Amino acid sequence: MNAAPQAAPALRVDGHGAAATVTLTGDWTLRALLPRLSVVQAALAEVHGVAVWDLDGVIRLDTFGATLLWRHWGRQRPARLQVPTILDENFVRLAALGGPSVPVAPPYRFLDATAHLGRLAIGFGRHLADFTALVGQILLDALHLLGDRQRWPWREMSANFYKVGVKAMPVTALVGFLIGVVLSYLSALQLRAFGADIYIVNILGLGIIRELGPVLVAVLVAGRSGSAMTAQLGVMRVTEEIDALATMGISRHVRLVLPKVVALFLAMPLLTLWCSAVAIVGGMVSAWLQLGIGFEYFLQALPRAVPFPNLVIGLSKGAAFGALIALVACHFGLRVKPNTESLAAHTTASVVTAITLVILTDAVFAIATRSIGVPG
Repeated sequence: MNAAPQAAPALRVDGHGAAATVTLTGDWTLRALLPRLSVVQAALAEVHGVAVWDLDGVIRLDTFGATLLWRHWGRQRPARLQVPTILDENFVRLAALGGPSVPVAPPYRFLDATAHLGRLAIGFGRHLADFTALVGQILLDALHLLGDRQRWPWREMSANFYKVGVKAMPVTALVGFLIGVVLSYLSALQLRAFGADIYIVNILGLGIIRELGPVLVAVLVAGRSGSAMTAQLGVMRVTEEIDALATMGISRHVRLVLPKVVALFLAMPLLTLWCSAVAIVGGMVSAWLQLGIGFEYFLQALPRAVPFPNLVIGLSKGAAFGALIALVACHFGLRVKPNTESLAAHTTASVVTAITLVILTDAVFAIATRSIGVPG
C-alpha cells in the first residue's frame, strides 16, 4: 500500500499589523516540513502582531510541526487561535510540559544557606547511620560464620586478595622507591649544611616506616582498589545482580562485602611493609650517592634509629586503613542508584571520603602513639 501523498505546508498572511490573519494549510509534519524547513522558518520570522491564527486548513499536524509553531508563539497559546479539536491535542501536550525550557533561578533568600547546611547535616547523618549499620552487619556475619568454616567465601577472599594485594605491588614499589629517593635527596641537602649526615637514617626510617609508608599505600589503594570496589558494586546494582542475590536468599554482605573487607585488611599491612622496604632502598641509594653513606652502615644503623614498635605501628595503620577503605568503598557502592550518573558520583565520593578518613585516622594514630617507639 502506498502512503498518502503529502500536501506541502503553506502560510498566508491577510491584512497588516494587529488586524492580520495567518492561515496555515497543508501538512505540517516532519516529513513535509523538512525539505522546505528554512523557507517556513523564514516566513514565520516575518510574522508579527498577528490577531488570528487559522489552522482549519491544516491536514496533518505532528509534534514537530506543533513545536515549530509553539516556539514561534513564545511557548503560549495565541489569544485567538482557530484549530480543529483533533489537532489541538498537540498544543495541549506542549502546554502541559511547562513554559520556557530554561528554568529561572529563584532569588536568593537569607535562610537558603541555613537550609543548605541542614540538608548537608541530614545527609551526613544518613551516611553515618548506614555506615554504622554496614559495620555492625559485617561483624554479626563474621561472628555467625566463625563456627562454620564451610560457609566462608574463601574463593572470593582469595580473588580479592590477589586483585588488591598482588596486582598492586608494582605501582606501590615504583611510587615507594621514588618517594624514598626524593625524601633522601631533600633531607641530604639540609643535613649536609649542619654536618649531620648520619641522621638521614633516622629521618628516612621513622618517616617512611611509621608515617609515610602506610599513608602512601592507603592513598594509592583508595584510588586504585577502593574505586574499583565501588564501581563493581555499583554496576551490580544497576544491572540488578544484587537484587537477584537477595531473591536467591544469598546474603550480599557475606558474598560481596565481607571478602573485600577481609582481603584488604590482610593485604594492606603486607603492601605497607613492601612499599616501606622499597622506599628505604630508594633512600639508601640516594644517601649513598649524595652523602657517601654505605649500604652496610645504613642497614646496621636502621634498627637502632627505628625501634621495633614503629614497625608494629606502621603495620597496624595499614590494617586499619585497609578495613576502612574497603568499608567506605562498599558503603558507597551499595548506595548507587540504578543509573550511570549515580554510579560516577558515588565512585568519586568513595575515593574522596576514603582518603579523607585515612588522613583523619592517621592523625588519631599519631596522637595515640606519640610516646611509643620514638627514641629519647
